[in-house]
Amino acid sequence: MAKSRYVYECSACGYESSKWNGKCPSCGAWNTFQESVSEPVSSSSSSSREIRDLSDSILELDDIGADNDVRYDTGIGELNRVLGGGLVKGSLVLLGGEPGIGKSTILLQICQYLGEEHSILYVSGEESARQIKLRAQRLGVDTENLYLLTSTDAEAVAETIASASPDIAIIDSIQTMNISRITSSPGSLTQVRECSNLFMHTAKRQEIPIILVGHVNKDGAIAGPKVMEHIVDAVLYFEGERHQSYRLLRAVKNRFGSTNEIGVFEMLDKGLSEVENPSQMLLSGRPHNVSGTCVACVMEGTRPILAEVQSLAAKTSYAAPRRMATGFDFNRLNILIAVLEKRLGIYMGTLDVYLNIIGGFRLDEPAADLPVAMALYSGVMDKPVDEMLIAFGEIGLGGEIRSVSHLSQRIKEAERMGFKKVVIPKQSASSINFADYKIEIIPVSTLKQAFSTI
Repeated sequence: MAKSRYVYECSACGYESSKWNGKCPSCGAWNTFQESVSEPVSSSSSSSREIRDLSDSILELDDIGADNDVRYDTGIGELNRVLGGGLVKGSLVLLGGEPGIGKSTILLQICQYLGEEHSILYVSGEESARQIKLRAQRLGVDTENLYLLTSTDAEAVAETIASASPDIAIIDSIQTMNISRITSSPGSLTQVRECSNLFMHTAKRQEIPIILVGHVNKDGAIAGPKVMEHIVDAVLYFEGERHQSYRLLRAVKNRFGSTNEIGVFEMLDKGLSEVENPSQMLLSGRPHNVSGTCVACVMEGTRPILAEVQSLAAKTSYAAPRRMATGFDFNRLNILIAVLEKRLGIYMGTLDVYLNIIGGFRLDEPAADLPVAMALYSGVMDKPVDEMLIAFGEIGLGGEIRSVSHLSQRIKEAERMGFKKVVIPKQSASSINFADYKIEIIPVSTLKQAFSTI
């Protein structure tokens, strides 16, 4: 039998090498090689193993039954939205986020609702049963169908799940689990990958949904090999600043739903509370009659959300002016500044420009270009934008306003929030009936026309 030897494995793609490399030859990632132990390979040849014919296991699509009751309602509408309607039976869900962001908190909260009709096995490798009990008391979780198990042996946990057959299982966290026959330490690339694979087979074979809690590294990505995220059915990320009470739950992978939906929560003393109207939350406390602010409307899945864009332009004291963006792409900000300088003659070469999206929200949609440009123009010219005006549209390099999708939903959300004017791309105006809305709709085709509304 071959002896175990040390190898270096890429944490991004799983590529193995006998020596350390600064750049992975397979995926091109930098500084991702970590030392691990190569497991001995069995001496028995694969040719000597009897290969079973699986022809009898082939199924036609029409022969497979589709059970309508395939999802569990978690009792939290925002979580159901991100999952695509609820927790799917037999699914493996990975929940990641910064320490203290609320991962364990939301899992205990859904146990209270799910425990009314379903049995739940909560496996903890980090806390004792007494510590979990104290946290459950603080959150008001007192269901009788919640069972606790403190163990770090992944094989024993998987066997327990198979024999006890709970309706739902929660593993907190995957980095603490280990397989005894693997010599590497818990949390290593090999351990995390193999433990995830073990729980995946358990979930599929027993039709039991399993939720894995994943730690994150210093870069904000889930610790462990990237292949772990390919194994699971859904990857959910908790986002938000630790010094702010609001949290965003975002799906970056979901085999059973959209990856565009987000859930908004507020961290309170009694746990996480749903924010059913994120637009009202993001617009609360807006300044009055102040230049450099404009309201944007972006789509997160099927939900339109209004967010306040703030900009500040001040005379620079450096040889090269500073550019800073929080919640908006920095390179996109530089492009918009270049368009304003070239097409409208608004020179910012001697100005420091700061851009901020209120509430810790992030605008990644191209429709945020127009409100950002209007906020920049308002800040430079010191001309306040009408407080009852909202704008959305993509900006081209020629200074033109390009069309955006979901126009009707955006206008209805602006009207619901009490706005009186909405600036939209002229190209999209033909797709709506102006008579259907009470809000004043202003179609524009260039930046000059949009700035004339300020």
